[in-house]
Amino acid sequence: MPKKSALAASLNTIASSFDERRPRAYRLADIRSLLDEQREAWGLLASTRASQLITALEAEGELRKVKLRPQVTEYRDITRYLWGGCTPLEVASTLKESGYLTHSTAVFLHGLTDQVPRTIYVNYEQTPKPAPEGSLSQESITRSFKGKQRVSRYTFQLEGTRYTLLSGKHTRGYGVQEVRGPSGEPLRTTSLERTLVDIVVRPSYAGGIYQALEAYKAARERNVSVPQVLAALRVLDYRYPYHQSIGFLMERAGFKAKELKSLRELGTDFDFYLGYGIHDPVFDKSWRVFYPEGL
Repeated sequence: MPKKSALAASLNTIASSFDERRPRAYRLADIRSLLDEQREAWGLLASTRASQLITALEAEGELRKVKLRPQVTEYRDITRYLWGGCTPLEVASTLKESGYLTHSTAVFLHGLTDQVPRTIYVNYEQTPKPAPEGSLSQESITRSFKGKQRVSRYTFQLEGTRYTLLSGKHTRGYGVQEVRGPSGEPLRTTSLERTLVDIVVRPSYAGGIYQALEAYKAARERNVSVPQVLAALRVLDYRYPYHQSIGFLMERAGFKAKELKSLRELGTDFDFYLGYGIHDPVFDKSWRVFYPEGL
């Protein structure tokens, strides 16, 4: 009977090691690094290459190679190697170095909705940009919010899940924290307070304004801290008066008037919009916010 190769003899040990590791989605570079790190522990020869390990695990183990297909041709496929019961959230966690899950995905991870996201949003931050010049005007606000919100086309599909990558504002990872997903996956996502700000700034990535309101209602049940939400808004330092939208949503979600005092103290110097391109909007005089009829 021919003698097994060192790789074949070690497959059970290697498979057990992969079973214990999370996330279970790998770049080729990740597998190469893991091989270098574990070569001695796995009893592999110095000549064993990552391609040989991958082939063996595909044939005998639970490793499979997949390609995430881009929505538009200007982007290339993304290749990943998935082990065992790898989840879509784990796939998302590997798509961008220093990226983190955000918007409706963060809403789900914080338990503000029971709807499992079919689109997973991954934010990766831009380099620092200078602050816009000039003062804010009612004319510029109206012009910006009358049109449609720009949405990311950096989107990929894999096995019924859509992955959208967002090139977000430089924040030095403000409010990003480690959490565990529904299957125990280690994930990086925005804090509850930052999430509530993010879905006001980009409601289309939250599933829309109505879904953002539902998230605020759920946050109220969680006794979210209004001062902490306001603190997150201040750190993120947006040009537009999003505190008016946040105050409006919190009031509609059932927050008490005394909880909203700090938001009201920031003033309402402009007419603002709860979202982009609202048809036949209704105006709330208290917060000076235009919102969709029926909200």
